[in-house]
Amino acid sequence: MSRTGIVNYHVHKPERQAFQIDAGGVAGKMVAPELVATEVPLQDLRLEETTVSFDQDGVGFMRYPTNVTSFSGGKEWAQVYDRELKDLLDREIGAKEAVVFDHTIRVDDPGSDRKPARNVHSDYSPEGAEQRLADILGDEKAAEWSRGHYAFINVWRPLENPINSAPLGFVRPSSVSERDWILLDLIYPNRRGQIMGLAANDHHEWIYSSRMRPDEVVYFNIFDNRGRPSVGHSAIDVTEDPDTKTIRKSLESRTLVRF
Repeated sequence: MSRTGIVNYHVHKPERQAFQIDAGGVAGKMVAPELVATEVPLQDLRLEETTVSFDQDGVGFMRYPTNVTSFSGGKEWAQVYDRELKDLLDREIGAKEAVVFDHTIRVDDPGSDRKPARNVHSDYSPEGAEQRLADILGDEKAAEWSRGHYAFINVWRPLENPINSAPLGFVRPSSVSERDWILLDLIYPNRRGQIMGLAANDHHEWIYSSRMRPDEVVYFNIFDNRGRPSVGHSAIDVTEDPDTKTIRKSLESRTLVRF
């Protein structure tokens, strides 16, 4: 059975657009680009005879239980979880070295400081990726990595309950035209970055896996300096079972890898 969901696409404009974020990157979209809510057809990998692969689509889904029993409180769990992520990236995509530099827990609740991102985007432009590489590694080591093959890879996992609403969805890169991308500034009080927003295109193929569980992950390409396509993604406004009242809670981990 085919499904649809709602996503918020960016809009082309003659002027440069930006998100302006507060000091913690928590509450603030004091300046925000225009978005347009759009209904899109969804391919559910759980139900349909369709496949996805990291080599071809920049996205990989898999069962990957964690030894972390609780992600609440502080970040005492990060040492164990970071090691698990590095093992995953080594085994699944051949990463020879991985740096896990950020974990974000998102809760789909009005009172949450970090809600699911409901704009179709990818996290870095080429210039933004180069700057973030230097921010993380320092100029000297960043220059060394730039001479080889590196990438930014995100790993996403549901927390506590299977995802019943606002699942994370992805646009197959083969269905995206270069002109669909929009360069956006990301302005913090102490630094400036760049991300890529995605404008609507009827050819976009949206894929997701329904009811993802806490023992499952999806890993996806954000930037690759050897040309692997960046993957547009967003939370999708769709509900699997209206009688289920669990809130979508997830963990997104950002990593920098070298091949």
